[in-house]
Amino acid sequence: MKKVYGSATEALEGLLHDGMLIAAGGFGLCGIPELLIDALVESGVKDLTIASNNAGVDGFGLGKLLETRQIKKMMSSYVGENAEFMRQYLSGELELEFNPQGTLAERMRAGGAGISGFYTKTGVGTVIAEGKEHKDFNGETYILEEGIFADISIVKAWKADETGNAIFRKTARNFNPPAAMCGKVCIMEVEEIVPTGSLDPDCIHMPGVYVHRLIQGNHEKRIEQRTVRKREEA
Repeated sequence: MKKVYGSATEALEGLLHDGMLIAAGGFGLCGIPELLIDALVESGVKDLTIASNNAGVDGFGLGKLLETRQIKKMMSSYVGENAEFMRQYLSGELELEFNPQGTLAERMRAGGAGISGFYTKTGVGTVIAEGKEHKDFNGETYILEEGIFADISIVKAWKADETGNAIFRKTARNFNPPAAMCGKVCIMEVEEIVPTGSLDPDCIHMPGVYVHRLIQGNHEKRIEQRTVRKREEA
């Protein structure tokens, strides 16, 4: 089966429709699928629900889809760093389903493992628990969280072979693996595609069985918050 495609637009062909649920990898601006996001903007697909830790920043990452009003709902842990995200949410233009970070990651992982739901103590007694089933285990109260089953996953890895076996680097490993798992179709962009068999099996973070389409490209790797200090005077 062909997995390597020539461009992000080609890799998304035949998969997009209005109102779909997309799981997107990345943490802040680290490990975000920049090329696939740009292709989504160009496609014009709308009324999207995006499950992602955050929505990038203004004018970059998922922030581009917010600016074009293609996102109807965000399932996220973090709103900061993106003024447009906050503005749309506070003005009622954007639906927002808040998730604790660990809960969001586990909801994605659960979907990828075929688990419909799980109980967690995180969020008990807060607005997160409102409207959710409560159950006691050994004298402790837990709430039921549902697994996320996305129409597609868009993720970024550092390196992959031609079958999709992938390696992530550092912080990019936080949300990309669970996001990749929970999509019916996973599209992965990487910095380098290497021949099959050239990766050490013990170093592979994501088995290629989860990856359906693969592209290679150049990435901007923008720094979210650049902090510098003046060079000390001699």
